[in-house]
Amino acid sequence: MAETSDTSDTWRLRVELDDHPGVLARITTRLAARDCNVLALSILPVPGGVVDEIVIQAAPGVPPADLVREIRAEGGRCLGITHADVRDLVDPPTAAVRATAMALADPYAVPEAIRILLTADSVGYEQGEPGTVADGGHRAFLSLSDGVTVAARRGWAPFTDVELARAAAFTELLSRNDIDLDPPTAVVTPTGAGVVLRRGDHTDVDAVGDLHARCSARSLFARYHSGVRTLPRRLLHRLLTPPRGRTLLAVSGREVIGIGQLIRTARPEEAEVSLLVEDSWQHNGIGTALLRRLAASARAEGHSELVAWCLPGESGFERTAVRAGIPVSVRQEQGMVRLGLSVAEGESASHTVSTR
Repeated sequence: MAETSDTSDTWRLRVELDDHPGVLARITTRLAARDCNVLALSILPVPGGVVDEIVIQAAPGVPPADLVREIRAEGGRCLGITHADVRDLVDPPTAAVRATAMALADPYAVPEAIRILLTADSVGYEQGEPGTVADGGHRAFLSLSDGVTVAARRGWAPFTDVELARAAAFTELLSRNDIDLDPPTAVVTPTGAGVVLRRGDHTDVDAVGDLHARCSARSLFARYHSGVRTLPRRLLHRLLTPPRGRTLLAVSGREVIGIGQLIRTARPEEAEVSLLVEDSWQHNGIGTALLRRLAASARAEGHSELVAWCLPGESGFERTAVRAGIPVSVRQEQGMVRLGLSVAEGESASHTVSTR
């Protein structure tokens, strides 16, 4: 099997072919004439027939539209096409085993495991009727436990019955193992203090208000970029239950000592991230732990980049990203510093690219 080194030239296609001998061979011959290589092929049963899934490494300069035309020339119909890379060469049973192992080892990674299992664009917690599909088969609802559902989305091709059955078996396995699907996680600081990371909700309003009261004016200015000292109760509620994202708290005893937010933007591949850690707890790895967990959530929800906005001269967030092992780029925009954190699957580094 040939290797692919340039993901931009590698494509995953789902096609319907005429049920005649030699059709797939003729398509392969056409692609070979364009210096394209078929890296993987799998067959997915669907009502009334089958769908072929093909991973193709295209020659440089061959656009995806040309691949679709070559398939159509042999009577095939392209149902969807998307970028692919070497991870897409793993057969579905192996992908299922890997996703299961990921979920059992780290329950917080369940949405990411489902995304991998279904080759979905995003998976996020969302209310819906389990087992149903919407948007022409491009959105599917899965039950993780009593009252907890996720929505899987895939724009490039609708989900097939086989894929949904595989995902249902996966979620049934998780429910039988009584896995907490959004569990608190523990962090031990260098001084030996224990800190719990968990999702925030409306019951944490007073504790988050107290956190802001204990923070210095400098820390609050770095977070909000204005002279905030206290937040009205309605804004505290919005901070804890944002309509387009999630809030993660760092808790020691009964006190909230840090808060991180992940907010979706107008660009599907991007989300905005922010952190606030109480002054006396800074430089203890709390911000790093918050950022790592938010980055994992962002990957599961289909984001490839996190964006943070900082004031010129503020380098705390940049250092936190580096300590978290997240590649970060820095540039100036309209008097602010824009940090771009790459959280795409498989990315792991601790370097900064500056364009200041």
